[in-house]
Amino acid sequence: MDADWRQDRIGSALRGENPTVLRHLDAGFAVIGDTQFLPGYCVLLVDELGVQRLSDLPRGKRMAFLSDMDRLGEAVEQACRRLDPAFRRVNLEILGNTDSFLHAHIWPRYEWEPADLVGLPVWLYPGERWMSEEFALGPRHDALREIIAVMLDQLPGTVP
Repeated sequence: MDADWRQDRIGSALRGENPTVLRHLDAGFAVIGDTQFLPGYCVLLVDELGVQRLSDLPRGKRMAFLSDMDRLGEAVEQACRRLDPAFRRVNLEILGNTDSFLHAHIWPRYEWEPADLVGLPVWLYPGERWMSEEFALGPRHDALREIIAVMLDQLPGTVP
């Protein structure tokens, strides 16, 4: 995967050049995560350049973004439950401490996670999990991508 799009994730999604995009939703782009140490990890990217925080959006777009986050979370939950009987739940997070653009993390959680990490925030996983080629997004995740995308298509979007 060419990494240039990573320098401008939202701009590349708007231009159709971000290979992680699953679907353009009402207020953002559903993308599959660069790392898959927790299979099904996705991110919702706001679909406007320059938006740093939820409060930067007008109220209607803000509600649409939160609705998209819920929709992506449900799609990930349905897909992961279908693919892995050890699926437990989905964690939804809007943080923004590292990347300065509005985005939400959708983390599936599993019973098979290490006992010392299963009840903790994902951010406490060791660095090698985040950077390892073993967990990097690749062609072996195509079926997972497809199932999440199909689930997104089946779930209703924002009600006007």
